[in-house]
Amino acid sequence: MLKNINQVWELDSIFPGGSESPQLKKHIEQVTKDVEGLEQLIPSGDDQMQWQEVVAKFQDIAARLRQAGAFIGCLNAQNTKDTQAKLLWGRLRQLSAALGSVMTTVEKRLLEMDNTVWAELLETPTFKPIAFPLDELRQQAREKMSSIQEKLANDLSIDGYHGWSEIYNIITGGMVIPWIVDGKEVEYSVGQFSNLFTDYDAKVRAQAGEMWEEAWSQEEELCASALNHLAGFRLNLYKHRGWDSFLKEPLDYNRMQAETLAAMWESIEENKAIFVEYLQRKKKLLGLEKLTWFDVSAPLGQVGKSITYDEAANSVVENLQSVSPKMGEFVSQAFKKRWVEAENRGHKRAGAFCTSLPYSKETRVFMTFMGNSDNVSTLAHELGHAFHQHVMTDLPVLAQKYAMNVAETASTFNELVVADAAIAKASSNDQRIALLAAKVDNSISFFMDIHARFIFETNFYTERRQSPISAERLNELMLEAQKQAYCDSLDVWHPHFWCSKLHFYNTGVPFYNFPYTFGYLFSYGIYAMAKKEGADFEQKYINLLRDTGSMKVEDLAKQHLGVDLTKKDFWQQAVNMAVADAREFLQLTK
Repeated sequence: MLKNINQVWELDSIFPGGSESPQLKKHIEQVTKDVEGLEQLIPSGDDQMQWQEVVAKFQDIAARLRQAGAFIGCLNAQNTKDTQAKLLWGRLRQLSAALGSVMTTVEKRLLEMDNTVWAELLETPTFKPIAFPLDELRQQAREKMSSIQEKLANDLSIDGYHGWSEIYNIITGGMVIPWIVDGKEVEYSVGQFSNLFTDYDAKVRAQAGEMWEEAWSQEEELCASALNHLAGFRLNLYKHRGWDSFLKEPLDYNRMQAETLAAMWESIEENKAIFVEYLQRKKKLLGLEKLTWFDVSAPLGQVGKSITYDEAANSVVENLQSVSPKMGEFVSQAFKKRWVEAENRGHKRAGAFCTSLPYSKETRVFMTFMGNSDNVSTLAHELGHAFHQHVMTDLPVLAQKYAMNVAETASTFNELVVADAAIAKASSNDQRIALLAAKVDNSISFFMDIHARFIFETNFYTERRQSPISAERLNELMLEAQKQAYCDSLDVWHPHFWCSKLHFYNTGVPFYNFPYTFGYLFSYGIYAMAKKEGADFEQKYINLLRDTGSMKVEDLAKQHLGVDLTKKDFWQQAVNMAVADAREFLQLTK
């Protein structure tokens, strides 16, 4: 039993002294020096020993660069007022771009290599464990511009492409929204304020919704400018590479086929009717005249009661332990080692994340815990990411690089485990209804909310090809996407959602939306395996997670689940599991 868990993470063991750390400064200086010298080591010929040296050096540099980047990311998240951390982040951007330029030269040399020699190289003991990412690198190089042009684009992206993302972070980091707590006005960061949308009190949600929409409307021009420039950079880069579809990069990044994406969305769209019925029933049970965007995730019954951080942590550990003792032990240690930042305080960035520190073989989890059931789900979710990284930590750095869609698998699997465990322990019919509602709300999020984001970005990028788009038009596009995705089932919408969602401004992951839904449904397939396999599941699950950095998702699913992701059969079976929850809810609330 975990007691009195410290809600503030421990960072000094990584680099003591925060953004002023002398050790961090020395670390960055050494990485900079190593990056600058790496290009000189790239062989002009096919000598295997020389190539092994270069790849080993690259992986070491990448691990140390990621270590610094993860640490600085933690600093920026825990305190958006940390000016020095912002400057360090800019320095890391430049360093990452410099390493990217070196890799452009590597790609050029790899393309020049004879195919037979290349095949032989991949069969060597050093390269075989990383054959997939290396071959992927070589294939992607064929579809890019010349190395000189790619280096130029990479260099210009620092103050252009990535710069606009930083502008957005500055905007959101400086935002505060006033709120009354115990009769006194306090200033909430956007991260704190967003928790109000899962408040049990409908009046709180309604007032918060109005204030949220108004706050973002004040920033819409700046946000529109940032979003337009981000999209403009991507589209111009795609044009010069000769790429016709703006979905090419996100599909390649997620190592999946367009047929898989289409099959997934088609299966979801064919089954939305019951979720529309669920929303209308929930509206009635909440006693609402109008169902708003901010009521969709509103808790029912006992789910709305406050939960302590210790209770949340112990619940997550206990439930994960039941399906995987190794995962339960890992999560318990994560709390004990203070790898989780959860304190509810000002000046924290919005949202939640898990970041990996490959050099020290650790992870850190970030969130803001405010005592509601949604926070418990978030905690389980992010610790799923942490376990995923943990089981891969002994693999070569290149083999640890997995795409976002499979990254969302372990996290969403954890959510399913925690949700079902709570439902199984329900002490009354009302409690079961409340817990089922929380679970179905997740399905709504992945089938409707994420779908709205995907529709919005698809339509936005289509129009952005012609010219920049006004904030007014972005509001219209967002409304159209929400109405389509939710089958026009809400009464009040959130036109400024495109402003408030960090994912639209992320330069690391293009189309930061559909991978969530993929991971949700893919995790259902794994969850079904867990129920069927029992004690045999744990190692099979770990094996699947370890392969996520070395396979395309279709091959991963074929090998570990025996299914074809390009066909609707798998997706329909996964959707059916979510539909069953909605049906049970409707039956219990007749």
